[in-house]
Amino acid sequence: MIKIAVLVSGRGTNLQAIIDACENGYIPGKVVCVISNIENAYALERAKRHNIPNFAISHKNYKNREDFEKELIKKLEEYQPDLICLAGFMRILSPYFVNCYKYKIMNIHPALLPAFKGLYGEKVHQAVIESGVKFSGCTVHFVTEEVDSGPIIIQRIVPVEDDDTPETLAERVLKEEHIAYPMAIRLFAEGRLKIEGKRVKILF
Repeated sequence: MIKIAVLVSGRGTNLQAIIDACENGYIPGKVVCVISNIENAYALERAKRHNIPNFAISHKNYKNREDFEKELIKKLEEYQPDLICLAGFMRILSPYFVNCYKYKIMNIHPALLPAFKGLYGEKVHQAVIESGVKFSGCTVHFVTEEVDSGPIIIQRIVPVEDDDTPETLAERVLKEEHIAYPMAIRLFAEGRLKIEGKRVKILF
């Protein structure tokens, strides 16, 4: 059973998918804490409903990113997580933070990396539609110092329809996110992920 910490900033639909997958036994693990940098993030309500310790640590209360991250680390260390999952966490983590938890931080990106790096929310889906590509999807990857550039664990694909709007494409991609993220966490929990350079091999 692994201990999972989840960092959030918004609605927390991926958080919910992770909690559900832990509770139904799909992931051999438990969400031990949820931390948001936004005090009224709905994701914190989701954590409360499942009796998961939850905290708001606003980045606005700190002089710089370093001080904010030190507070984050201090809180995380109380729970000793084996894995930290970014689920719509709208802060870029410093190299210091990333290296404190090397290859123990996952993120989900709503496009097929390495395309459309560094974009978030509807901006990603708008860029995908404007680019004319025929497929989009989601990517679960390990977090490294460079944004959206870590080793890719899982990708799931959806078609881009001719009449798609950013909203309709987002909805289709989100359904795949809710499958991909628990799947990646399960593989991690089972010790089945092996990182070789930029590649992640899934062991059987």
